[in-house]
Amino acid sequence: MANQLIKPPNNFTKSLKNLYFIASNLQSMTTSKRVQDRSQKKRVHALEVAVEKHKIASKILFLLELLKHEPEQIIPIRSLDQHRRPLNLPKPHKISDFIRKSPKLFELYKDQKGITWVGLTKKGEELIEEEERLIAENEEKAVEHVTRLLMMSVEKTLPLDKIAHFRRDLGLPYDFRKHWVHKYPEIFRVFKNEDEIEFLKLVSWNPNWCITEVEKKVLGITKADDYTPGVLSLPFPMKFPPDYKKVYRYKGQIENFQKREYFSPYADAKELKAGSVEFDKRAIAVMHEVLSFMNEKRLVTDHLTHFRREFVMPQKLMRILLKHFGIFYVSERGKRFSVFLTEAYEGSELIEKCPLVVWKEKVVSLTGYRGRKKKIETFDDFDDLEDDDLFESDSDDEKTIRIDQEDDMMSSDVEDDLIPECSEMDISEVQKAYTEK
Repeated sequence: MANQLIKPPNNFTKSLKNLYFIASNLQSMTTSKRVQDRSQKKRVHALEVAVEKHKIASKILFLLELLKHEPEQIIPIRSLDQHRRPLNLPKPHKISDFIRKSPKLFELYKDQKGITWVGLTKKGEELIEEEERLIAENEEKAVEHVTRLLMMSVEKTLPLDKIAHFRRDLGLPYDFRKHWVHKYPEIFRVFKNEDEIEFLKLVSWNPNWCITEVEKKVLGITKADDYTPGVLSLPFPMKFPPDYKKVYRYKGQIENFQKREYFSPYADAKELKAGSVEFDKRAIAVMHEVLSFMNEKRLVTDHLTHFRREFVMPQKLMRILLKHFGIFYVSERGKRFSVFLTEAYEGSELIEKCPLVVWKEKVVSLTGYRGRKKKIETFDDFDDLEDDDLFESDSDDEKTIRIDQEDDMMSSDVEDDLIPECSEMDISEVQKAYTEK
């Protein structure tokens, strides 16, 4: 019976599948751990301070906007319990204690039934009116930036739900999907696909708006009616932390990277090969352009990754952001990664502040809430970077652009403006998996 086949156990196939599943997840977690470790090694104290300021502002602005859209601009404090996630105030933290730290913006009072309500102070109401005025004054610039996002997209079309992620960053009005997008039919228009999903589509191409921010800064070009986007070889502005001592080690690689040609973000990128050096450098140009449009020259990274397909960018976008630390700075503090355009900051402060940023800082100055004290690690001198692949392609020679299915399912019936900023790019489970080892 030596030649008789040995029958595998009944659960052999299932066990094999489980083994494959475990191996795949280990590989995925290893990648996540590497990204996490590398970002921790590259902390820049001043920009980490900026992240903490933004987190404080997000809580206050969320509550202001919530009250703004209440019929009487008041709400029972117990109703705020369902908003703990966007406020990032998990139990046992008391929402009332958080509100009491901003008496210039919010006021608490009890009705005859003993129910505690929260409302806006006179100053709070004035600030909301001021923001509305500033958004109206910013409208022309917002139209330009939204149009340029459409011009960079491969199909000149973007889902409205995804544009909504940039609503505050671009200075768009709260109800931009209902009214604002229909005010400029000569520039863009709204349509629905077969699944009733709303998209914004470019109607007219503006040559003056396809001049990149790098071209404006390096060449001084601001207008060109007959401009056609094509191949560029302009260097990106770079800014390294003051205590970064190894820039000389990578000087040659940085120079080679800066001299390398790349396609303009507004040029047709359909034929670019995923995984090529040209493909990755164009992605850097796209991210630089997008961040340049934002009021604070920063974004949460998942807002960028949602546009991988539309902007023809690599799957491993995070690795590119981390690697090009002279152009971008990535912070992993909190539940989401944030990315900054380093050239736009001096220390923790924006160099050029638009009126909406000044308004936001005014709001924060009127609150006594300063968040929880956290130690910000000092900057490490990038010991974990691999010299061999710095500033090289990071796409692992991908032949196709893979888009995570969940990226395309981020749309929700919930108004995006009230989607908690801390709900996306949740890395707490990954962190927990490693700290519990």
